[in-house]
Amino acid sequence: MRKQLVPVIKDYKILLVDDEIGIIDSIGTVLKRNGYMYKGSTNPLEAIEMVHSEHFDLLVLDFLMHPIHGDKVVEQIRQFNKEIYILLLTGHKDLAPPLETIKKLDIQGYCEKSDNFDQLILLIESGIKSIAQMRTIAKFRDGHNKILQSVPKIYQLQPIDIILEEILIQIMPIVNGTNAFIMVDDTTEETTEQRSFFRGIGKYKTDLGTFWNMLTPEFITQIGSARANKINVFFQGGVIIPLVNEYKHSLGVLFVESPDREDGLRLLEIFSNQAASSISNAFLHSLVNVKNELLNRTYVQLKRNYLDTVQALRLAVDAKDVYTRGHSDRVSFYSVELGKAVGLKNNELQTLKLSGLFHDIGKIGTANDLLLKSDRLHPDEYEEIKKHSLTGAHILSVISFFKDVVPVVRHHHERMDGSGYPDGLKGNRIPYLARIVAIADAFDAMMSDRMYRSRLDHENIRNELIRGAGTQFDTELTQAFIEIIDGLPQPETINMNELSFDE
Repeated sequence: MRKQLVPVIKDYKILLVDDEIGIIDSIGTVLKRNGYMYKGSTNPLEAIEMVHSEHFDLLVLDFLMHPIHGDKVVEQIRQFNKEIYILLLTGHKDLAPPLETIKKLDIQGYCEKSDNFDQLILLIESGIKSIAQMRTIAKFRDGHNKILQSVPKIYQLQPIDIILEEILIQIMPIVNGTNAFIMVDDTTEETTEQRSFFRGIGKYKTDLGTFWNMLTPEFITQIGSARANKINVFFQGGVIIPLVNEYKHSLGVLFVESPDREDGLRLLEIFSNQAASSISNAFLHSLVNVKNELLNRTYVQLKRNYLDTVQALRLAVDAKDVYTRGHSDRVSFYSVELGKAVGLKNNELQTLKLSGLFHDIGKIGTANDLLLKSDRLHPDEYEEIKKHSLTGAHILSVISFFKDVVPVVRHHHERMDGSGYPDGLKGNRIPYLARIVAIADAFDAMMSDRMYRSRLDHENIRNELIRGAGTQFDTELTQAFIEIIDGLPQPETINMNELSFDE
């Protein structure tokens, strides 16, 4: 009976070198019988060139050869190839090179020539196992390096479609594959309509409609099974891997066609974990952006509505007293002009503009009979009037848009000598913009007719401001304001109602 043929092991190439062709034929026959592929050479110099120009996994060579011995062959080969596995044959153990030479040249083993090649085959099989392990180590090393290089790319904050495509591109060289696809669902969506995403590479690089037509009912069932059970499923020369995030939620599946179902699969599982994390990160980032956009729109609308309300209250305060009508507009205008004179920045001028407009907003809570009283106020009535600065600050504190305006409104009645209200602040403890509004407020009061007196002229106003400098008003700001008084327009021409309140 003929012996059953052994399957040819195509993954490993062996080079036999001996200056006797009979030895090569004999060993070659045994190698074929055991399924190994080999090439032979009787010229050791030619063998060196063969190793240099071709890939061989294992070299079996005789020690005593012409024109150079085997140790010299190995010495030259080791100069350019450190990876090839080498077995040395000797006619007799006494003719073997010293152990120090074998170690120095990194020769993995040697045995004596014999009519029985069992020992040689055992050494070759042991060598092949060692080579396979080294291949695995190298593959994992290279695979991990590729994963480390690719992870930053898939973690970049890009549209989810781009991330999915980048994942597929990075996977292919890791598993030596050509065809793959990835399908994921956006589990962060809070609407009833769930968003799904698909990307393919190789034969699966197509639109979603065509892709579904490529799948058989069995394939679809296997995809569903892999995702539902969160397990790998081998199908049609590839593997379906569920993409599961750190919270054990299934995001979708990754399918890769690859001939490597062992080491490649391990690398693929490592990469798929990173891919799931990057996809989850992208969805969460997208959700945060949506929420931020929604919050921004809500805030803008809230701010607009509140500004309209405050503006209406301001106008209501103005309407309470015919003698003070337009007062807030004018204080806003004068404050901004003084701010310009002392070199304030645009954002500070905007704060001054709003502070002037709303500095008396708190008077909405003051009784009309107190505001319109022509006689001298009693102490308790005056205390009631003084509450308007605090009330105004509280009204404006409702939204953060007024955060810079609030202290100005609260402290615009403080005095430099500390005798003002509501907090009795003194000197530089009074906010700078509040000191500006205080001067603008006093100037407009002196420029306006009252039931108990007529408006003052510029000369008298200057004298009053100078008299109050250092006690009621900031001295430097008072001097700056006096210098611009003559250039200010007539009060009746000032109208700030068309101000823009956008940031």
